[in-house]
Amino acid sequence: MKGITLFLSFAFVSGIFTPKAYTQSLSSIQTLEDCVAYALSHSPDLQQSYLNRDITLHTIRSKLADWYPQIGLSFDLQHYLELPTSVFPNFTNPNGPKQEVKVGVTNSSTLTFSVNQTLFNQDVLLAVRSAGDVKQQTAQSIVEDEINTIVNVSKAYYNVLITQRQLDIAEEDIVRLRKSMEDAYAQYQSGLVDKTDYERAKIALNNAIANRQAVAQQVKVAYVYLKQLMGFPADSSFQLAYDTSQMDQNVWFDTTQVLQYSNRIEYQLLQTNRRLLVDEWQYNKWSFLPSVSAFYNYNLAYLNDEFSKVYSRSFPNSLIGIQLSLPIFQGTKRIQNIAISKLEIQQTDLAIQALQHQIRTEYEQALANYKSNLYNWQTLKENLEMARDVYETLSLQYQAGVKTYLDVITAETDLRTAEFNYLNALLQVLSSKLDVEKAMGLIHVAGYRSSAQTSVKP
Repeated sequence: MKGITLFLSFAFVSGIFTPKAYTQSLSSIQTLEDCVAYALSHSPDLQQSYLNRDITLHTIRSKLADWYPQIGLSFDLQHYLELPTSVFPNFTNPNGPKQEVKVGVTNSSTLTFSVNQTLFNQDVLLAVRSAGDVKQQTAQSIVEDEINTIVNVSKAYYNVLITQRQLDIAEEDIVRLRKSMEDAYAQYQSGLVDKTDYERAKIALNNAIANRQAVAQQVKVAYVYLKQLMGFPADSSFQLAYDTSQMDQNVWFDTTQVLQYSNRIEYQLLQTNRRLLVDEWQYNKWSFLPSVSAFYNYNLAYLNDEFSKVYSRSFPNSLIGIQLSLPIFQGTKRIQNIAISKLEIQQTDLAIQALQHQIRTEYEQALANYKSNLYNWQTLKENLEMARDVYETLSLQYQAGVKTYLDVITAETDLRTAEFNYLNALLQVLSSKLDVEKAMGLIHVAGYRSSAQTSVKP
C-alpha cells in the first residue's frame, strides 16, 4: 500500500459537527501514543483504579498511626440523686453493730488527660510488615488495568484508521466509477456501444455509493468506541494522523523471543499476594504474644455538694503505668487460623501453577494467530498489487477497444475486494501482534505515563 497520511475527523465523516466544534477539538491528539496517554489520564475505569490506590494508601497510614502516641481528653459531670451508702465498723465500740454511712458529695466532675503508647502489638506489626507489599499489590493492579487499556485503545485506534482508509477507498471507487459511467454514456450517445455498458456502469456506481454509506457508519461507530475507551467527551472531536506505510512496518514482531512468566503482571500480582498470605500466616503463628502499652493519666477532680461551687476547687492526681494483655485460652481459634493461612498459601501456589499453564496457552494461541494473520496479510498484499495492475491494464485495453466493459467492471470489483481484504488483514495482524505482546508481558506502561502527564484536558 502506498504511504498515505490519513487525517480522520469524525465531524467530516458524520457531518453533524459545525465548524465551531473544530475550534474546540484537541489538536494535540493525533497519534496512537496520544490516544493511549489521554486514556491513561481520563479513562473512567482507570480513574476508579487510581482512587482505589489512594484509598489503600490512606488505609495503610491509618493502621500505622497506631504506633504514634494516642492522646485523649475526657470529661464527665455527675450529680447524685441519692448518695451511695457504705458500711464501716463501729470504731468506738468494736463489738457493737456496724455503722451505715453515706459517702461522697452530691456533685462531682472529672477532667482526664491521657496518653497511650503502643510498645508491642501484633496487629500493628503486621501493618508495618505488609505495608510495602500492600502498596505493591495496589500498584500492580493498576498496571494490569493500564495494560488492558493500552491494548484495547490500540486495537480501537487501528480499527478507526483501517475503516477510515476503507472509506477513502470507497470514495476513490466512486470517482472511478462515475468517470467510467460518464465515458460509457458518451460512447452510448455517439453510437459506439449499446446501452448495456452504461447501465452496468450505473449499477456499479449505485452499489459503490451504498457501500460508502455503510463504511461511513462503521467509521462513526469505531470512532465513538475509541472515544469511550479514552474517556473523551462525547461532544468534542479530534483528528488522527498516521502514515499507512508505517502501519505496514508495525506488523513485524520478533517471534524468537522466549516467554518469561515473570514478565506478566498477573504473575507478579500473584507472587505479591502470596507474600501477603505468608505475613498473615506468621501473624497467626505468633498471635499468642501479648500486647503491651504504656500510659499516663492526669486527672482533675472537682467535688462539692453545691452545684454552683463544683469548680471552685480541684483535686489533681496523676499516674503512669504499663498495660499487658495476654490471651490465655481462645478455644482452638489460633490453631484454626494458622491452618486456614497455610491452606490459602497452598491455594495461591496452585493458582500460580494454573496461571503458568494459562499464560503458555495464551502465548501459543496468540503466536499462532499472529503467524497465520501475518502470512494472510502478505498474501493479500501481493494480491492487491496484482489486482491493481490487472485493473490498470484492462482499463487501457478497454479504451483501446480490445477488452469489453464487463472485464473492466470485474477488474474494478476485484480491486476493491482486494483493497478491503488487505486492510482487514492488516487490522487482524496488528491486533494479533498486540495479543502476543500482552501474552509475553512486553507491553510497558512507563513510556505512556510520561506522555499522559502532558496530556491536554478539554
